[in-house]
Amino acid sequence: MSDWFSFSRWLGIVGKEFIQLKRDRLTFGMIVGIPIIQLILFGFAINSDPKHLPTAALIADRSEFSRSILAGLRNSEYFAFIGEARDEDDANRMLATGEAQFVVSIPADFSKRLVRGERPALLVEADATDPSATGNAIAALNQLAQTVLVHDLTGPLAPLATSPNAFEVRIHPRYNPEALTQYNIVPGLMGVILTMTMVMMTGLAITRERERGTMENLLATPATALEVMTGKIVPYILIGLLQISIVLTLANWLFNVPMLGNIAILYLAVLLFIAANLTLGLTFSALAQNQLQAVQMTFFFFLPSILLSGFMFPFRGMPRWAQYIGEALPLTHFLRIVRGVLLKGNGVAEVLPESWPIALFMLVGIAVGVRSFRGTLD
Repeated sequence: MSDWFSFSRWLGIVGKEFIQLKRDRLTFGMIVGIPIIQLILFGFAINSDPKHLPTAALIADRSEFSRSILAGLRNSEYFAFIGEARDEDDANRMLATGEAQFVVSIPADFSKRLVRGERPALLVEADATDPSATGNAIAALNQLAQTVLVHDLTGPLAPLATSPNAFEVRIHPRYNPEALTQYNIVPGLMGVILTMTMVMMTGLAITRERERGTMENLLATPATALEVMTGKIVPYILIGLLQISIVLTLANWLFNVPMLGNIAILYLAVLLFIAANLTLGLTFSALAQNQLQAVQMTFFFFLPSILLSGFMFPFRGMPRWAQYIGEALPLTHFLRIVRGVLLKGNGVAEVLPESWPIALFMLVGIAVGVRSFRGTLD
């Protein structure tokens, strides 16, 4: 019986595994860290009912009725006014760049038509690229006309308060008027796929060399750390471009995702995003002692990226501290770029403000990676 199974030998193997886990601090940190991160993110940061959405106003009629309407929107907690648009072009710019989620337009003859009982129209334009971010706010707008002017319509105007609606709220969901989730999810998958594959593949690059014993061949060459890093990046850039081409083709053929912007601008942004992820992957590979640790680092980065970037949950629904973390992730800015180019037709002027954070992330990754890689040469 002892030849088939020895309890003492079994205890020895169990003890060996615990000792190995104790020595591998990264693995132990992942065991403890991932549940804590998931608990904090899902418990505090994730919110499917975003409020205090940035809203701009285009006011041509400055009356007590206009002030009451804006106050009612603010009191609903779904709208947070960030200022006034100068004209329609400025309002369009704010929606295109994501500076504003809503634009409320009050026409010049609003108050005159209101007191005449003509039910004037109030226009509310919404950036509906992410239907889940605006759905509840739009539903709140439908109740606005019934209650917001109750205290203003008194005396001779009291009959207007008892009418079904004193004014009409016209909601114009832009960029995704049919609220199709695939218009939001499919472009976002481009960034998610690149983040996972680029970081993981390059994260295994140097650790694979080290485990196979071929690192010595690199050390024997006169190649510098920067040359080795950039040389390993180029093949994966081509792989990333191939992946994006496949996703764009299928997005158009299978899901009819609109492609309103310049595809060349999108590919330039893709190149920058690929470079940022590849430099991060090489940094992980230089820091990790083996391929398992490189994979663990990749998932440790991938989890916050997918949860805090606005891919799965509305970005503005997260608390402020979570938004700050999300702004530091390149995926957050790339999602805004790809959705803006495809769904809004954004050009260079709208893409540049989201490009420089990715470039900064890439430069930091290169600096840390080169320094860490030099450490592996010693």
